Formats: sequence, C-alpha cells, structure tokens
Amino acid sequence: MTSVELGEERNLHALALRCLRIADPDEKCVFTARIAAAWRDGALTLDASPPVEALVEPGRPARPELVPPGQVARRGYANDRERAVLLHALAHIEFNAVNLGWDAVFRFRGLPTAYYDDWVGVAADEARHFLLLRERLREYGHEYGDFSAHNGLWEMALNTADDVVARMALVPRVLEARSLDVVPGIVRKLRGIGDHASAEVLELIEREEVAHVAAGSRWFRYACELGGLEPVATFKALIEKYMKGRIKGPFRMEARRAAGFDADEITLLEELGG
Repeated sequence: MTSVELGEERNLHALALRCLRIADPDEKCVFTARIAAAWRDGALTLDASPPVEALVEPGRPARPELVPPGQVARRGYANDRERAVLLHALAHIEFNAVNLGWDAVFRFRGLPTAYYDDWVGVAADEARHFLLLRERLREYGHEYGDFSAHNGLWEMALNTADDVVARMALVPRVLEARSLDVVPGIVRKLRGIGDHASAEVLELIEREEVAHVAAGSRWFRYACELGGLEPVATFKALIEKYMKGRIKGPFRMEARRAAGFDADEITLLEELGG
C-alpha cells in the first residue's frame, strides 16, 4: 500500500491525520482528493471522541525554508523573479490551507456532519488551488520550495488548537479572509503586465475562497451559540487577545458580506483596521 491509498481505514479523523502527516505535496494533494471522494460517497465514519494525540507540526517538504515574515524573499511585478516569488508565496498559503482544512477535521470532534462536509471540501479545494499555482510557478522556471516562506498560518492553528470558536474566528475569518481584500489588486497588476494565465487562476481561487470564509463564519456563529457567546463581542475579544486588537485593512466589504460578515462585524473591521 502506498501512502496515497486509503487502505481499509474508514474513519475520517484518522485519514485526516494521515494526510496531515504526509510531507510530499503531490502525495498530500492526491490523498486529499481520495479522502474527499470517499467522504462524498458516504464511505467514511466520524468519531465523537477527542483526539488521543496532539499534532504539533504537519508534514511538509524540507523546502521552502521557513523564516520570520520580515525575511521572506521580495515579491512584486517588476521582473520574472519577483513575480515567481509572488506565485510561490501564494502557493505556500494554499499548501498551508490544505493542512488547516484537515486539522479542522481532525482536531474538532462531535460537530454536525455539515461541519465536516465544509472542511473536507475546503481541503480538497485548497489542494487544487496549490496545484494550479505550482503549475504557474513552474512556467516561470521555479518549483515550490525555491524561495523562503513563513509559518504564520500554522502558528495560528497551534494557538487556537483547543478552541473551535477561536479557530473559526481567526484562521478563516481573519488570516485566510485577507485574500478577499488583496487578490483583486494582484489580478489587476498581473493583467497589466500581460500575465493573464496567473490572473485567471487567482480569479478562480478568489471566487472559491469566499465560500471558505463563509464556512468559517457559519461555524464561528454555531460555536458561539453552542457556548452562549455573543458573536461580535467574541470576535473583537479574540482579535484583541491573539492579534493585539489590530487587523490589516483596507477591506473589500462586498466580498466580506458575501463571506458571512454582518453589518456589526463590518463596522468592527472598519474600527480595527483603521
């Protein structure tokens, strides 16, 4: 049995953990697609009991080198190298997002089946996004791993590992939602320099990311209701606790509304984002 075959295992959480541990990007993406297909076919089961082991680091290739955010390679549009660095950074986000999707499945138990429908689907989408961006990167003459990257997304996953409210608030609705604000500007610049192929990939990704952030909004509110928490006050308190009360703006409010942010949260974003 190769590492990308399901074998006899039919527990979704166990398969999610196996996928998390896979280091090779191609194997992780193939295994992701196979788990997602089995889940859609109704061939997998859920386990309400808490995880018996803690996952500290997911499987990842030896490269890219992980460095502090301020030390990553310069990205931009001035030349092929800067554009390759940009595509590499975006591919890295998507690779991390595959792990984040499976971690949301593995770590949080006893939730409605629809929760797992959403995050299995997110993981499958993110794997497809990674492969699309890596293909563009290869057309620039580079591979995933050729440039440095940072580990901010996974660090937030660890910080919110024991709290589904915090996880849903901060990973999909803050960190990943940033793509809703910035990707259209990247698309315009790529089209301006004639890289229409990369722009089309990013337009596809941005459309699908709205649904991913919306899933975060949906399950954030569900978890708040379950815990008797007021969502807007809780969202603000979590940003203050984990992000020093500030998040980056400006925001594309139309996209944020489509992703499940209500009027009070829009007002909060405007306050916190300056």
